[in-house]
Amino acid sequence: MSDWNAFHQLLEKVQPYSTAGGKVWIKVLFIFRILLLGTAIESAWSDEQFEFHCNTQQPGCENVCYDQAFPISHVRLWVLQVIFISVPTLLYLAYVYYVVRQSEELNKQEEELEVSRLNGASVEKHLQKIAGKQFKCVSEEHNKVKMRGRLLLTYIASIFFKSVFEVAFLLIQWYIYGFTLSAIYICEQSPCPHQVDCFLSRPTEKTIFILFMLVVSMVSFILNVIELFYVLFKAIKNHMRNEEDEVYCDPVELQCSSQVSSSTVLTTISSGDQVVPVGLSSAYV
Repeated sequence: MSDWNAFHQLLEKVQPYSTAGGKVWIKVLFIFRILLLGTAIESAWSDEQFEFHCNTQQPGCENVCYDQAFPISHVRLWVLQVIFISVPTLLYLAYVYYVVRQSEELNKQEEELEVSRLNGASVEKHLQKIAGKQFKCVSEEHNKVKMRGRLLLTYIASIFFKSVFEVAFLLIQWYIYGFTLSAIYICEQSPCPHQVDCFLSRPTEKTIFILFMLVVSMVSFILNVIELFYVLFKAIKNHMRNEEDEVYCDPVELQCSSQVSSSTVLTTISSGDQVVPVGLSSAYV
């Protein structure tokens, strides 16, 4: 369970850079998947193979029938599902950290230019250097943050791939063993001498957990779809308004940093990713 806690702490770091839907998705992932997998579900499937018995004494028959009935354990499949649907979020978090780091370097260069300007030194060379960076500084207003450029596209892509992985794993589970377990499994696989009946351990309890995980997967998928449409709607709405200089900061979780002071630097920086200045800890569309 400690490994899951470390994994959850890593996912928690992306919350300040997510929408409200993304925050709900992470809570659902941890409470109804990670926490449940680490406690009730893992213990319910602990006797999965040891209590799988067939009405034959033929050596190797039970092992072959078990492998045929369960090519992969439900628990291991769900663990893989959690990992796969979390990878896009973690990649987005890594990209956000990269963008924030670039923003910090950009602000540092801007401060150096201000010092050089006060000292009467030429700043033309420095301005050209900063203009080559593919970032656009943010301004401050109304306590929210607007993501644009590659940062916004990365967030949309992470939501899309999470949805794809949700559907893919649901189809895989349905194809392998469906969404229910019967008490008796009929096996005709060699080296069994004839058709044998194999008996599963606690099929009703496991079926309840399977249906519960199915519902959680569907809820997560719906949250992803809602968030995807919300982000696209806000992006289109902001594009139509053409409010290039307006940036919002989260009123609850954010403390906005001061606006970039040099208007000369602002006009020379090329448009690309819109990043959070130093001290900014949240990003919203």
